[in-house]
Amino acid sequence: MQNFMSIEEGIKNKVILVTGGTGSFGNAVVERLLKLEPKQILIFSRDEKKQLDMANKFPDERVRFLIGDVRDKDRVTYIMKGVDLVFHASALKQVPHCEFFPTEAVLTNIIGAANVINAAVHHGVKRVVVLSTDKAVYPINAMGMTKALMERVMIAIGREHHNGTMLCGTRYGNVMYTRGSVIPYFVELMKAGKSIKVTNPDMTRFMMSLQDSVDLVLYALTNGVSGEIYVKKSPAATVKTLADAVVSLFDYKGGVEVIGTRPGEKVHETLISSEESVRAEDCGEYFKINPEVPGMDVKKYYYTPAGKPLLPPEGYTSSNTKQLSIEEMKVLLLTLPEIQEELKIFSTKVQK
Repeated sequence: MQNFMSIEEGIKNKVILVTGGTGSFGNAVVERLLKLEPKQILIFSRDEKKQLDMANKFPDERVRFLIGDVRDKDRVTYIMKGVDLVFHASALKQVPHCEFFPTEAVLTNIIGAANVINAAVHHGVKRVVVLSTDKAVYPINAMGMTKALMERVMIAIGREHHNGTMLCGTRYGNVMYTRGSVIPYFVELMKAGKSIKVTNPDMTRFMMSLQDSVDLVLYALTNGVSGEIYVKKSPAATVKTLADAVVSLFDYKGGVEVIGTRPGEKVHETLISSEESVRAEDCGEYFKINPEVPGMDVKKYYYTPAGKPLLPPEGYTSSNTKQLSIEEMKVLLLTLPEIQEELKIFSTKVQK
């Protein structure tokens, strides 16, 4: 597929807004963007403490912090003026919290996303990438359901091509060592001398690094067409393989405890559904999922046949992608700076 622009060309001298920008993704993408000579990076979030921490981490005059909430339509519209590019990462992501407070997930993940997209269109922002999740495919929990509807909002507005704004999305699975994810949870349990707790050892999860997630959104930014969703080809591992790899790396003797599947958890995750596979295209390191038909009239929707599937009947899932062995999982874990640092700490404690 032909690139619309290089990443360098896409970022240089641009004003970039990152919603929910104080999270793990925001920190990683800002670090990358600063090397590409942007004019300004706006970090929009509601947590002043995280903004302070991030400002200390990135003492660069090009990085500006804005307090606000994507639920506030007026505030979002106000701060969008003069922006060239948007990465929409703001979301409620924790499955249990969304299950207990689904209305809050609706307000942030759906209404908030609509506010960002509509504000971007209103101000003629050039390109917008919304970040989604594998849980949006065949969703069984409130977090996945609201993310699925966020995708539909993006596709519906993108179909109209309002004001020249390109709207596309990305989906990814488990991003290793992000806040609230399972690997740092395992490390904390080991530090406390407790057994590592897993829900279901046979569960499989896609594995990708924060840098992989940044690569994906930059690819979408520079290749995106309105309504398209991009997926990075990623390996997967069972929860048992992941736990065994962590235990082996740290030479931990505290054991692994199976506590049972929690409500809202799937055994396997899906990045591309069976139904979407007829619209998917192979782009090398990535798949792109085309919308049903760009610019389709509502009436024609009912009479347009599907194409030939690119993927297996079940779609692209964490059970039919490449499965990592324990040794392969260890190699992948060792690419994470956080794991390397934690290993040094554990090694120092053993020596003492």
